Amino acid sequence: MSDSTTRVSRSKQKPDKPYAGFPLFPHATGRWAKKIRGKLHYFGKWDDPQAALDRFNREWPYLSEGRTPPPSDTRAGVTVRDLVNAFLTSKASKLNAGELTERTFRDYFRSCEMLIGFLRKDRRVDDLRPDDFERLRSTMSERFGPVAMRNEITRVRMILKFAFDQGLIDAPVRYGQSFDRPSAKALRRSRNDAGPRMFEAEEVRRILDASDLVIRAMTLLGINCGFGNTDVASLPASAVDLDAGWIEFPRPKTEIFRRAPLWPETVAALRTAIDERPIAASADDDDLCFLTRTGQRWVRSQRKQGADTIVICDPLSQRFRRLLKSLKINGRRGLGFYTLRHVFETIGGESRDQVAVNAIMGHVDATMAGQYREQISDERLRAVTDTVHRWLFGNKK
Repeated sequence: MSDSTTRVSRSKQKPDKPYAGFPLFPHATGRWAKKIRGKLHYFGKWDDPQAALDRFNREWPYLSEGRTPPPSDTRAGVTVRDLVNAFLTSKASKLNAGELTERTFRDYFRSCEMLIGFLRKDRRVDDLRPDDFERLRSTMSERFGPVAMRNEITRVRMILKFAFDQGLIDAPVRYGQSFDRPSAKALRRSRNDAGPRMFEAEEVRRILDASDLVIRAMTLLGINCGFGNTDVASLPASAVDLDAGWIEFPRPKTEIFRRAPLWPETVAALRTAIDERPIAASADDDDLCFLTRTGQRWVRSQRKQGADTIVICDPLSQRFRRLLKSLKINGRRGLGFYTLRHVFETIGGESRDQVAVNAIMGHVDATMAGQYREQISDERLRAVTDTVHRWLFGNKK
């Protein structure tokens, strides 16, 4: 029998696809095949379609991008999905223990989502190469500005270092020389182009006038004490002395002790917000100053419904963005509730007492003086908040 006769005979015996949607077709050579990027590739014999499908799934991420698949390895390698799940589980434990803020966890979560979306969830971590990270950085540069890209690259490196530190892979991932952070010059240029992340005094007054009781109280804490989203969402009533007009509350992000005097406007707004606070949905939140209408924290982590995934809910940011939009104060990039911390730092510095400003802000002081300094007088702290009060309200007492 001639070769041509054999080919015709075999083509007549081609099997049907195992099911509709099977990605391969039976080739006349007796193998399952698929044309990828204009080239025909073979994945296994007709009599074992499952093995052919498994090989296709392993090699498809490489072939679809014009790359050569690595040699077949029967060991069960850790995938990108395995890594991000292990990383987020570890960080969720720290979040639940109070060692990590919701804001930081949210940033980790988004970086993990980006990694899965770009590298594909079934990609083996020990197979990642410098050219993967060169293309990832190129994609980042199209989505992010220099500051955001610097933070994303730092988090990606942290996630992949976690894989080696935890023994999930046998050797550190090699990024190559292209996966570097933006230069200091690029960061300065971006900051100059974006303009200052500031509210003017008139804008803050408009925000206060247009806010409901709860948002007004939180805004006053932001401008009076330099509090951010997680600060106000985690603030217990036991940390506030409304009669004396002082607040003592370590910063959740760093556990740096903070003590700050409260303005009369802030005390009055806090009294009202606490008096009208809804019933807490969880007994753990009974002492919080602020709760949403459903009794939840304003910034919180929770499991996504129907999935084993932790997400961060931040209704405060959403409400504040809508408020800025309604007041037409949202024209500049990056403005939000956290901008109030920038305002306090900037205007508080006019008191010419940066040490006292840092103490209220909860900044880490790694200098030798910071190691020896045991306390700062209330007069110095009050001088800082009085400076911000005069800027905002004039000489009003």
